[in-house]
Amino acid sequence: MNDERRSTAPLFISPTVKAKVEKTNAARLLDRAGVEYALVPYEVDENDLAATRVARELGEAPRRVFKTLVLRGEKNGLFACVIPGDAEVDLKAAAKASGNKKVEMLPVKELLPATGYVRGGCSPVGMKKRLPTWIDPSCRQFDAIFVSAGVRGLQLRVNPDDLIRVTGAMVAGLINA
Repeated sequence: MNDERRSTAPLFISPTVKAKVEKTNAARLLDRAGVEYALVPYEVDENDLAATRVARELGEAPRRVFKTLVLRGEKNGLFACVIPGDAEVDLKAAAKASGNKKVEMLPVKELLPATGYVRGGCSPVGMKKRLPTWIDPSCRQFDAIFVSAGVRGLQLRVNPDDLIRVTGAMVAGLINA
């Protein structure tokens, strides 16, 4: 594998953010799994938690900064979808992938109790209870993608195949084309 695909640096400090970065539970779980990653901090704007804004802060394409959405299916309960930051989840595709007839986004007020994470800091790694997870196949266009590290203001730069392995994610088309 080339150096771009596998970073040997355990930590990356953005030149625009001068702060000590504490490892999150998600990072510790990646450590235990032997996954190489980088922690990448960014400035948080509490009025704009969108993944597209995070991508701008990181200087990355929005399609490379993935967001984790939690949905509820009428048949199978809670599950997570990991999709590009500039995309919208296709509820019909998510329902089909998850074995449900109908799904809906989990209300924000239920996110913390269900996952241990807040809006804008929801990681597919290390949720309170491991949820079935689906990831959009577009992740494989990149040697590394960004996902939340479990807190606002910190992203994980990780190889998508490693993320799929650690989370047990299934790959399925999840976005409106």
